[in-house]
Amino acid sequence: MVAIAYSVAFEGIEARLVEVQCSVAAGLPGFAIVGLPDKAVSEAKERVKAAFGALSIALPNRRVTVNLSPADLPKEGSHFDLPIALAVLAALEILPGDELARCVCLGELALDGRLAPVTGALPAAMAAAEDDRALICPQPCGAEAAWVDAVPVLAARHLREVIDHLTDRAPLARAAPGSIGTGASHGCMSEVKGQERAKRALEIAAAGRHHLLMVGPPGAGKSMLAARLPGLMPPLAPVEALESSMIHSLAGTLDQGGILRHPPFCEPHHTASMPAIVGGGRGARPGQISLAHNGVLFMDEFPEFPRQVLETLRQPIETGEVVVARANAHIRYPCRFLLVAAANPCRCGHLADAAQACSRAPGCGGDYLGRISGPLMDRFDLRLEVPAVSFLDLELPERGESSARIAERVAAARDIQARRFRDHPHIRVNADASGRVLDEIATPDAEGRDLILKASERLGLTARGYHRILRSARTIADLDGAADLRAPHIAEAISYRLPFVAGG
Repeated sequence: MVAIAYSVAFEGIEARLVEVQCSVAAGLPGFAIVGLPDKAVSEAKERVKAAFGALSIALPNRRVTVNLSPADLPKEGSHFDLPIALAVLAALEILPGDELARCVCLGELALDGRLAPVTGALPAAMAAAEDDRALICPQPCGAEAAWVDAVPVLAARHLREVIDHLTDRAPLARAAPGSIGTGASHGCMSEVKGQERAKRALEIAAAGRHHLLMVGPPGAGKSMLAARLPGLMPPLAPVEALESSMIHSLAGTLDQGGILRHPPFCEPHHTASMPAIVGGGRGARPGQISLAHNGVLFMDEFPEFPRQVLETLRQPIETGEVVVARANAHIRYPCRFLLVAAANPCRCGHLADAAQACSRAPGCGGDYLGRISGPLMDRFDLRLEVPAVSFLDLELPERGESSARIAERVAAARDIQARRFRDHPHIRVNADASGRVLDEIATPDAEGRDLILKASERLGLTARGYHRILRSARTIADLDGAADLRAPHIAEAISYRLPFVAGG
C-alpha cells in the first residue's frame, strides 16, 4: 500500500507542494527516504522512530520507503518530519489516507512526539490555500499561518493531537491570527538638534523611496537620523505587508505570529558576509536586503563594507529583486528597499578640521570615498554632507518638527503617487518610474528644463543621474502638492547631486 501526505519545499518566498509518498512492503527491514533530501530530512527517520516509540507505535519488520516528489526538487529543513510520520502511519492503516490527503503538513518532531516550530508557516499556508487544502502545523506557528484566512489552520502541540484529529477522536480547533505588532520605536525627529537639510532629505527619501547617502564627521548624527526614517514612512499596504511577512517568516523573525505592518529597518554591520547581506548560504536563506523589502536598509560605515558586497548591490537596487544562484536552482527574493548609507569623509573622519585631520589630508578623503564606485554612487538619488553639530545647538530645546508631522506630508505625497500609478501595478512610488511613465509624470516647465540641461552639462551627469533628478524633483513637487514640475523643484533635486567636497 502507498499512502500520500503533502508538505512544501521553499524556493525563495514561494512554497512548492511536495507529495510525501510512503510504501511499506516486504523485504529487508529498513527505513529509506529518497527524493533529494538534505541532511536534516535524512535524519527525520530517527526522529520519527523515536516519536513512534514514545506513542507505543511499533514499525513492522518490513521495508519502509518514503519518496519526496518531485524527486528533482531539493528538500531542505526539518519541517518534513511531521508529513513523513503521518504518511507512514497512513501506510500502516493507522490513519485514514483520504483525510490526510486533504491537508498540507509541516513540523519538526521531538523524540517524545512534541512538535517544534519551523520557519515558513506563512508561505506554506499560501500554498495550502492555492491547492484548497488545510494546514497542520506546530502550535507556535499557528498564529502566523492563520493570517491566510482562506485556509483552515490546525495547530497542534504533539503528534498524538494530530493523530486524534485525523481519526476524529479529538478535532483540533482552528488557529487564530496573531496580533499586529506596533513596530519598533525609532525615536522622534524633533530630538535631532539642527541638521535641517538632512531632515529635509530624509523626508524626500521617505516620500519617494529615494536612496540616500550621508557623508559627515563622527558624531554628526547620521545614524540618529537614519534610525528615525521608518517613523516617517506610512504603514505597509496589505500587499506589501504580505510580501515582507513571507520573507520574515522564512527567516524565522516574525514576532509571536504577528504580521508586519510597519516598514522593516535592517542595519547590517560592515563585517557582514556576502550571504548575510544578499542571501544564500545553507538553504539559500534571504539576506538583509530582502529582509529590508518595503523598508529601510541602513548601511553605516559604507566604504568599510567589502568591495564585492557593495558592487553586488547595484543590480538589486535597479531591479528590486536578487537572484541567489545555486548549482541546481536559482532562488529569487524581492528586495525593493530604501538604501540609506552613511560614511565618514575619510578614514579618521576629521577631514574638514585641520586641527584633528591626519597627515594624509586632504588626499585621504578622495581615497576613502573612492571605495564607492562611480556606478554605485550614481544610484543614490540624494547625496548630502552632514556637518558637525555645535555645542550651542545641543543646548537648545527641542523645537523641530515631530516625526508625526513630517509623516503626514509623506503620507499625502504617497497618496498622490498611489493615484498616479494605479494603472501601473509594478510602480508604487516615484523611484520606480522609468521610460515613458517617467516622461509623462516628470516633464519640467521651460525654466526647469533649461536648468537641468545646464546642470547635466556642468556636472557631467549620466542618463541615470538625469532621470534620478527628475524622479526626486517629482517627489519634491508632490510634497508641495504641485501638479506641475517647476524650476524650484528641479533646483532642489540638483542640490542633492552635487559632488562631495571631501570626495572631489
